[in-house]
Amino acid sequence: MRRIEFDRTGGPDVLTLVERDTPAPGPGELLVRITAAGVNYFDVNQREGAFPVELPHAVGGEGTGTVTAVGEGVHQHAPGDRVAWLGLSGSYADQAIVPAASAVAVPDAITGETAVAIMLQGVTAHYLATSTWPVRPGQTALVHAAAGGVGQLLTQIVKLRGGRVVATVSTEEKAAIARANGADHVIDYSTTDFADATLELLGGRGVDVVYDGVGRSTFAGGLRVLRTRGMLVVYGLSSGPVPPFDLHELNANGSLSVTGPNPGDYLRSPEEFGGRVKDLFTWVGAGDLTVNIGARYPLAEAARAHDDLENRRTTGKLLLIP
Repeated sequence: MRRIEFDRTGGPDVLTLVERDTPAPGPGELLVRITAAGVNYFDVNQREGAFPVELPHAVGGEGTGTVTAVGEGVHQHAPGDRVAWLGLSGSYADQAIVPAASAVAVPDAITGETAVAIMLQGVTAHYLATSTWPVRPGQTALVHAAAGGVGQLLTQIVKLRGGRVVATVSTEEKAAIARANGADHVIDYSTTDFADATLELLGGRGVDVVYDGVGRSTFAGGLRVLRTRGMLVVYGLSSGPVPPFDLHELNANGSLSVTGPNPGDYLRSPEEFGGRVKDLFTWVGAGDLTVNIGARYPLAEAARAHDDLENRRTTGKLLLIP
């Protein structure tokens, strides 16, 4: 089997395609021939050393494919079944061992690429808009990086729940993508102060919630744009970690809240994970949620995929194809 590993932290160049023996599935496990693996910023964070891992490390936390063999005690999946998963190291590969309990069946109506595209980004958008801050009809959300993988899905889910979306993007091309996903207002933060522009759009009221996957460069403006008792949800740090700040600012500026959701706390059981995935599959099947595959790369070009992601040359979901 072939897979991508790194044996030291650093830039995209540390990613290496290696040959490993194909393992046999043990009790409760599946051997899966992978058809697509998702590329996520979390993979970049691990590669850079922000989230330490044991080295050498097999990269990739989500994938989809076809079961080729099952281990003892597996009854819910069989060879030939299509499955997808989240949270498994080693998904940048052409084959992988997947715990049967972690694999979800992919319905016939859902393509493998769509299934893997919503494993992390779709599930993230789901819990952000339904649990972290459950959007209610008439509320307004500011969605940063709205043309990215999470941003596109999050915009659509907020709209499905009856909310309004102020989207921020960095180019006119990305602005068109945000509008296509239903954003009510789009702000180019590369040329405009997004906080000033948002407050002007809303007559000074502010937004109910800010969904921020950027971090350092947008945090202060996110606090400024919230209405009284609003919440800033920092779910990603693509521009770097948020610097320390005085908690009194939250009190003084309208009893604001800040949270940093951890995916594990919103996916605490297979049932919770499966319920969120079921909602997403249902919305996709009904035509209420559209998944945009931004780019596909051969497995051997994982480094190029990381470089493109880090330098914001992409929109939508990035996939590696073995």
